[in-house]
Amino acid sequence: MSRPGRGDALGDQSGDASAGPSGPRPAGYRQLARAVLYREYLIFVRYPANAVGGIVVSLFFFGLLFYGGRMIAGQALTDSIEGIVVGYFLWTLSVGAYSAISNDVASEVQWGTLERHLMTPFGFTPVVVFKGVAKVVRTFVTSTVILAVMLVMTGTSLDLNVVTVVPVATLAVVSVLGLGLAAGGVAILYKRVGAWLNLLQFGFVVLVSAPAFDLGWTRFLPLAQGSALLQRAMVDGTRLWEFPLVDLAVLVGVAIAYVAFGYWVFQYTTRRARRLGVLGDY
Repeated sequence: MSRPGRGDALGDQSGDASAGPSGPRPAGYRQLARAVLYREYLIFVRYPANAVGGIVVSLFFFGLLFYGGRMIAGQALTDSIEGIVVGYFLWTLSVGAYSAISNDVASEVQWGTLERHLMTPFGFTPVVVFKGVAKVVRTFVTSTVILAVMLVMTGTSLDLNVVTVVPVATLAVVSVLGLGLAAGGVAILYKRVGAWLNLLQFGFVVLVSAPAFDLGWTRFLPLAQGSALLQRAMVDGTRLWEFPLVDLAVLVGVAIAYVAFGYWVFQYTTRRARRLGVLGDY
């Protein structure tokens, strides 16, 4: 019995795309992207309680941080609340991007449905990457809702220039997507590593708050450079074209480097799992 919103969505979308006047033809990456995006949409609308629950949990922890911190720190927290809101917004994005691949692959391993991806004509890794990108798109939607509620809760205002915020936040999150690929590969090889995968999410707090412009080497860590540029964009109102080219080059380079690293780790661990004969075992 198939799970709703998974194989059915992929099968329906790719099946429609592969039919033509001259007979069936292989689906392309455009059809794959459309299928996984449609799958995420189905999961979102068919299980709304889970989607809303994630937003509520995120806002609950932010409420503890904000109201508890205001009781303890008082004016000191109020003076830095804009930076805290931006940092928490980026943290929710990064956690969503990271778990998009790592947790999804771990779930596929436990459910015994991992082999279905290996039988696709696209290859295993491209399917996983496209599914991760689709989840990041959904995370952007939910994190935007969280950001709007946080602004209402705190009574603050930020500069939300879409042309600047979206590219900077996307490039910052892409580096974490690479870490998710690496973590997903480790999950395929060693199966039950959920405790370690979840532990890394708390390390994102340190990366988001890393002083990328005070310590030169921290800008080469995931999220650090993106966090610093996003703070300047949303708090100070700096536009994308006003950033130094060197800072933008570092942001793009870090994103590409960590995605390439994560892709290599995922490919290596998948091949090793095949050689050991443990790809489908649990």
